[in-house]
Amino acid sequence: MLKGIPSVISPELLKILDEMGHGDEIVIGDGNFPAATCARRLVRADGHGVPELLDAILRLLPPDSYVDCPFALMATGAGEEEPTIWREYRAIIKKHAPDYEEKIEQIERFAFYERAKNAFAVVASGETAIYANLIIKKGVVKE
Repeated sequence: MLKGIPSVISPELLKILDEMGHGDEIVIGDGNFPAATCARRLVRADGHGVPELLDAILRLLPPDSYVDCPFALMATGAGEEEPTIWREYRAIIKKHAPDYEEKIEQIERFAFYERAKNAFAVVASGETAIYANLIIKKGVVKE
């Protein structure tokens, strides 16, 4: 156990976050996301929701300030309402990186899957909300 590391961050996930470089991406997938199919490196976080994982990850990992949108969501189908969980994501992003609250893009489902296949890692969560998948592009650690 380490001081200051959120308990939801497993040793394996901590290693992944540390190994990521500037511009690398990490996917946090909901319970329906085909994580094992898409992942180059798969980290299991069963029993944890995406909001708690996002909150913990953003304590350690800065978003990329050199791109327009360091966060990406899987877009809903045409005419579907915005998932409630997205408001939670914006609040968490605002808490850790206030300048990035609106720097979130939406990516069509199959394009999201293709982008996820190129991500550094995929975290498979136990999130039950639909369209709760999120990509984070890592920025430069300046401290």
